[in-house]
Amino acid sequence: MTGREPIGRRGIGRRGFLALAVAAGAAGCAPSGRGATVRLASGEVGGFYHAFAGLLGLAAADIGDVRIERVTTSGSQANLALLARGEVDAALTLADSVRDSAGQMFALGRVYENYLQLVVRSDSPIGSVADLRGTRVSLGAEGSGAALTGERILRVAGLDPGIDVAIVHRPLTAAVAALDAGDVDALLWAGGVPTALLAVPSRMRLVDLGELATPMRELFGPVYDRVAIPADAYPGGAAVHTIGVANLLLAAGGMPDEVAASIVELLVWHADALVPTEAAGTQFLDGRSLISTGSIPLHPGAAAVYRRWHG
Repeated sequence: MTGREPIGRRGIGRRGFLALAVAAGAAGCAPSGRGATVRLASGEVGGFYHAFAGLLGLAAADIGDVRIERVTTSGSQANLALLARGEVDAALTLADSVRDSAGQMFALGRVYENYLQLVVRSDSPIGSVADLRGTRVSLGAEGSGAALTGERILRVAGLDPGIDVAIVHRPLTAAVAALDAGDVDALLWAGGVPTALLAVPSRMRLVDLGELATPMRELFGPVYDRVAIPADAYPGGAAVHTIGVANLLLAAGGMPDEVAASIVELLVWHADALVPTEAAGTQFLDGRSLISTGSIPLHPGAAAVYRRWHG
């Protein structure tokens, strides 16, 4: 136990959750994917996806029904490509990265929400996205969700990526080092709050993106939310608003129903063990939001678990 109210219980209350848990056990709803190994495409070391996948693997090992093999990647777009090619069995992705490949996969749940964080040096004159004109910006690693979302943010702000802004793609560790050395003027990161590599006082600060949330929704759909990052999220920080994008846990279409059910059982009944340090302010792992996967249909095995849970 973590000492905090488990996220998965907030939608129905602790007493109702326990009642449902007892009912599920009595009805013989234990996961039946015993022995299966699920390769889960996660993200960069030090990022939210990598941390969440690790916790999911630990929870699975404790239960003993499925084995989660965490696959380190550059992020959402790379994960979707791996899933489409059958090189992994499941993947974490930003909702806006799911496009033409959606027909080849199913959702296991909407798990958390990533926050877009535009980072500059503390002494930088950059105060808005429009100020990025003529600068050098790292829009995430190649294959990351930030690479796609970042270009959309620039366009909404009236900037042409590659023309008005020099774009590079670096993993987070390399991007932070480049920002600190003055090799880039800003970096965009899609992740949890706080992200440890960004939590260095007096060296970096966040740029407010809140005003772009509405035009992002208008142009690209309802996957974007206006969210707040509190002042105490980072040492010496200031409160800003930014853009949030839901994270989806996806599965290949060929995943057996019992394996999908075993994973979803972890999300539903062991939510308190699946809260990465980077999840402050992004707690979406509850019953009301797990099934909100937009245009991506739930895997039949996942849907069966949610039906049993909700009644």
